[in-house]
Amino acid sequence: MTARDEILGRVRKGVGKGDFAQRKIDAQAWLTARTRGPQPALAGDLLERFRNKAESLSSTVEAVADRGAVPAAVARYLAAQNLGTEVVMTPDVAALNWIAHGVRGTARAAADADRVGVTACFCAVAETGTLMLLSAPDSPATVSLLPETHIALVDASRVVATMEDAFALLRAERGEIPRAINFVSGPSRTGDIEQTIVLGAHGPCRVHLILIGTSS
Repeated sequence: MTARDEILGRVRKGVGKGDFAQRKIDAQAWLTARTRGPQPALAGDLLERFRNKAESLSSTVEAVADRGAVPAAVARYLAAQNLGTEVVMTPDVAALNWIAHGVRGTARAAADADRVGVTACFCAVAETGTLMLLSAPDSPATVSLLPETHIALVDASRVVATMEDAFALLRAERGEIPRAINFVSGPSRTGDIEQTIVLGAHGPCRVHLILIGTSS
C-alpha cells in the first residue's frame, strides 16, 4: 500500500464512505431521534391565517366549497385577468370537468410559451402562506415555474400549521423525499435593483390560489 492509498483510506473511513447501507441507517436513525426546535404558537383558525399570509405575499385567493367548483373558479379568474382560456396543467388535476366551463387544458409539462399553469399542491403552510409542491410524473415542476400565471388548488384539509408539520406529513404519507420539493410563497420577486420589489423576475408574476373545502 502506498502512502497515498493509506491517506485516502483513512479519509474514507473518517467520512464513512466505505459502507453506504450503514450510512443510510445511521442517517435515518439520526433523523428519527431529532426533536423539534422552538415553534411559534399559531392562534386562531389555520385557514384564515394561511389566507391572510398568502394575500400579504401578493397571492390572490378564492374559496370554493368542493373540487367540482374549481373549473368555474378558474374560468372566472382567467376572464377577469384577460388570460384567455388555454392552460397547461399537471396530470393530477386533469380529470376535473374543465371543458364544461370553457377552459381548454392540456396535461403535460410546461413550455416557455405557456401563459397559465394549473397545479395541485401537496400541502400548504399556514405560518408563512406557503405552498409545498412535490415533483412526480403526475406533477411536473415546470407547470408552476414557467408560466407567468400560476393557479394552485389547495385543499383546506391539507393546510398545516408549520414547515415542520409539512415535512412530517411528507414522511408519513410518502416515506421518501421526492427528487424535488418546491416551496411557493407568492409570485416570484426580487429587490436587487435599488431595493425596489419587482414581481415575476424569475418565475410567475401572478399566483392565484383556489382554496377548496370552504366557501367563506
